[in-house]
Amino acid sequence: MFDSLTERLSGVLDRLRSGGRITEKDLDRALREIRLALLEADVSFKVVRQFLATVREKALGEEVLKSLTPGQAVVRIVRDELVQLLGGDGATRPLAVASRPPSVYMLVGLQGSGKTTTAGKLGRWLKARGRHPLIAPVDLARPAAVLQAIQVAKTAGVAAYEHDGTGTPVERAREAVRHARERGFDVVLLDTAGRLHVDDALMDELEQLVAAVEPVEVLYVADAMTGQDAVTSAGAFRERVPLTGVILTKLDGDARGGAALSVAAVTGVPVRFAGVGEKVDAIEPFDPSRMAGRILGMGDVLGLIEKAEEAFDREEAERLEKAVRRRQFTLEDFRTTLRQLRKMGPLEQVLGMIPGVKLPEDAEVDTRQIARMEAIINSMTAEERRNHRILNGSRRKRIARGSGTSVQEVNRLLKQFLDMQKMMKKLGGAPGKNRLRRLLGR
Repeated sequence: MFDSLTERLSGVLDRLRSGGRITEKDLDRALREIRLALLEADVSFKVVRQFLATVREKALGEEVLKSLTPGQAVVRIVRDELVQLLGGDGATRPLAVASRPPSVYMLVGLQGSGKTTTAGKLGRWLKARGRHPLIAPVDLARPAAVLQAIQVAKTAGVAAYEHDGTGTPVERAREAVRHARERGFDVVLLDTAGRLHVDDALMDELEQLVAAVEPVEVLYVADAMTGQDAVTSAGAFRERVPLTGVILTKLDGDARGGAALSVAAVTGVPVRFAGVGEKVDAIEPFDPSRMAGRILGMGDVLGLIEKAEEAFDREEAERLEKAVRRRQFTLEDFRTTLRQLRKMGPLEQVLGMIPGVKLPEDAEVDTRQIARMEAIINSMTAEERRNHRILNGSRRKRIARGSGTSVQEVNRLLKQFLDMQKMMKKLGGAPGKNRLRRLLGR
């Protein structure tokens, strides 16, 4: 996600941090590099110009230039302005709730942007948080659109309002809201029709739907991979319907980041959610502060902790914490940690959240490597897993044969285990107790 932009920006900021006193000439040189990086990332020219003007004005302030660490001060300004560019506090506000249920969330956008899939993902996300959503397909123009929405809902484990696809979108939307109210659903996700381009017929239909069901959220679904085309289309929708937010799909495949960095500034509405993969649970609230940290190579520790909280089994987490605090972290505990790590999603995303970890642009993390590490530990005896110190040369050869690996791989795993053991000991001390509990999902 944003790989090339992150690499460019983090390089510029690293040079600012490492320097001493900063002159106006130094600042202008850094801003030129940031400007090129943003333009190459397909960020709107007007957005880039305004962003840099604001950063320059604040960075030239007397308190910055006379600071003991002016480089750090400039980096903080860049980060803070990037947060505002990404939507600021508006992006993190909770979804609105109607005074009388159900709350209608209307998904709009061009054909092919991922509205139906997003409806399933958002429905699953809401259900996991105690809501009772109903997906209501009202795209009656595209063949099999209703059936597709029903299938997506089933895959996501969410209820759908099933109908035969006849009538008008307004009629079906009203029926869906009435159906939800009678059966206790508190959210209706209205999956509307799209077109290959913005046209009056599409906008008229959406205006009629807004008037008919009065949605509390109108969310524009945009394909992040289309860059400025997505931003331009979002602006056109904003002129005709009361958009309250944007959902960016395929953000995990967007190496440039132009749409995410432009759409809030251009449309005046924040990005509220991001699709970060193909799986039905691959959607997350868009947090400008954390996203800015990831773009600037500063990591996303809060995001990492949240993934850990979702993936780690509570009883296992408590047992691991006790083992660490007693300084008895064994190879069996290491194997458990590896298994939990596999549940946290694509390893590239997980590693990208760790501050200081910068993967090469073309790097691919081989998830099969974790399976091989597990196989090595599985080939050990229970005594060996409890006490790694007895693993002499002959035992390592036997383990390599039993796991179908090499002695070098066994040695590498043991080194990785010892490194993690050292880290766990640091976290397990009194000052690190709270960090340990958060990282273990407690």
